Amino acid sequence: MSQDGASQFQEVIRQELELSVKKELEKILTTAPSHEFEHTKKDLDGFRKLFHRFLQEKGPSVDWGKIQRPPEDSIQPYEKIKARGLPDNISSVLNKLVVVKLNGGLGTSMGCKGPKSLIGVRNDVPLVLMNSFNTDEDTKKILQKYNHCRVKIYTFNQSRYPRINKESLLPVAKDVSYSGENTEAWYPPGHGDIYASFYNSGLLDTFIGEGKEYIFVSNIDNLGATVDLYILNHLMNPPNGKPCEFVMEVTNKTRADVKGGTLTQYEGKLRLVEIAQVPKPHVDEFKSVSKFKIFNTNNLWISLAAVKRLQEQNAIDMEIIVNPKTLDGGLNVIQLETAVGAAIKSFENSLGINVPRSRFLPVKTTSDLLLVMSNLYSLNAGSLTMSEKREFPTVPLVKLGSSFTKVQDYLRRFESIPDMLELDHLTVSGDVTFGKNVSLKGTVIIIANHGDRIDIPPGAVLENKIVSGNLRILDH
Repeated sequence: MSQDGASQFQEVIRQELELSVKKELEKILTTAPSHEFEHTKKDLDGFRKLFHRFLQEKGPSVDWGKIQRPPEDSIQPYEKIKARGLPDNISSVLNKLVVVKLNGGLGTSMGCKGPKSLIGVRNDVPLVLMNSFNTDEDTKKILQKYNHCRVKIYTFNQSRYPRINKESLLPVAKDVSYSGENTEAWYPPGHGDIYASFYNSGLLDTFIGEGKEYIFVSNIDNLGATVDLYILNHLMNPPNGKPCEFVMEVTNKTRADVKGGTLTQYEGKLRLVEIAQVPKPHVDEFKSVSKFKIFNTNNLWISLAAVKRLQEQNAIDMEIIVNPKTLDGGLNVIQLETAVGAAIKSFENSLGINVPRSRFLPVKTTSDLLLVMSNLYSLNAGSLTMSEKREFPTVPLVKLGSSFTKVQDYLRRFESIPDMLELDHLTVSGDVTFGKNVSLKGTVIIIANHGDRIDIPPGAVLENKIVSGNLRILDH
C-alpha cells in the first residue's frame, strides 16, 4: 500500500473510532438524571475534544532540537522581585486576588481514603478549592467547621471523564453513575482542567465582576504556597508597564527533583516541558541538574481576564498526558490528562520567577509530613517558615520505611514528634517506635530486622548513631 493509501486508511479508521466513541458518550448521557444533564453534557463534550486531539497527535509532543534555554530576562530571581518592595496599599492589591487550591487528589499514597487536604497539619484556610468527584463530599463536610470564619470559601468541581479501554479505545463506563461496577470507570482529568471547569462553574465571571484580576493557583499539599506580596506587587505594578498574564514559580533542582517539569524556550515562547514529553534518548540530558537547573513548583499566578479570553477562543493549548492504569479486575485502561502549567505558552508576556525552596513544601508521603510537623518549621501569619534555630537552611533527608507509610501507623509510632533542629539524615526501617521528647542529630539510621522491634525510649538523644535490630547503639 502506498504512503498516501496508508494515511487515508488510518484516517478512515480514526473517523470510525471517533463516531463509535460519540455514540457511546450519547448513550451514557441518556442515563444522566435531569438535574445533572447539562453538567454531564459539558464534561462529555470536553472529553470528546480531548479524545479528538489524542487521535490527531503523533509521536513525542516536543522536537528536542528546538528546545533552548530561556532568555535571561524571562526567569527573574526572586531577590529582584523582592527588591521592588511591597505595594503602597496592601489591602487594595489583595482585593484583586483569588487563591485557588488544587484539591482533586486522594491521600492514597499515605493510606488515606479521603482527600489529602483533610490530614491535619497546621491551621490554614484556602479561599477556593478545586475538588474532584473523589474529594468533593468529604471536603464539604470538613468546611462546615469553618462556617464561623470571615474568609469566604468557595468550591467547584473539576470535570469527570470516562476512562477508556486500552485495546478498543472505547469508554469503560456504561452509564453516568460512579458507584458499584462503575466506581473505576471515571477519573478527574488532571489539574489542567482548571481553565474549563472554573469557567463552566460561573466563578470566573463572578470574580471578574467583583474586580478580581489574578488567581494564585497551587497544589493543596504544598504548604509553602502562600500569598507572596512581592510577587503580587510585581503583577499589579509591572516595571515595563506590560502586564504579565502568567507567572510560574520555579525553584532550583536538587537530586530529588530531576523528574520535575522545567521551563524552556520553544518556538519563541516560554514552554513547560515534562519528563513524559522527552524522547527516550534525551531523558538523561533532561534530568541533568547542570543543564536544566530549575523545575516548576506549580505555584502559578494567572490573569482572570486572559483565562476568560483564551477559554472563549478555545485557545488554551496543553499537551495531552496519556496515563495508563490497571483496574482492580485486571482491565488495562488509559486516562487522558492535562497539566495546568502547560498552558503557559498560550498566555502573553509570561514570566518565570526563581523562588526560594521554602515556597515548595509538598506533603506527598509521611516522610514529608514528619518534616512539616517538626520543630524545623514554625507557623507565622499563615506561612510555614524554617526555624531560626536551624543553623543551615537545607532540609534534612528523611526516609521512613513501609511501617510508616499509612498516616494512622505513622501517628501511632511517634508519641511526640522528635526534635530535628540539628538533623541531617534520618533513615528508619522496620518495626520502630519513638517515645516522647526524643532528639535526633546528625545522621541517624534505625533498622529493626524482620521479627525485631525497636522502641526508642523517651528523652533519648541520638547523634550520629546507627541503631540496629538488637538495640546496640554504635557510633556512626
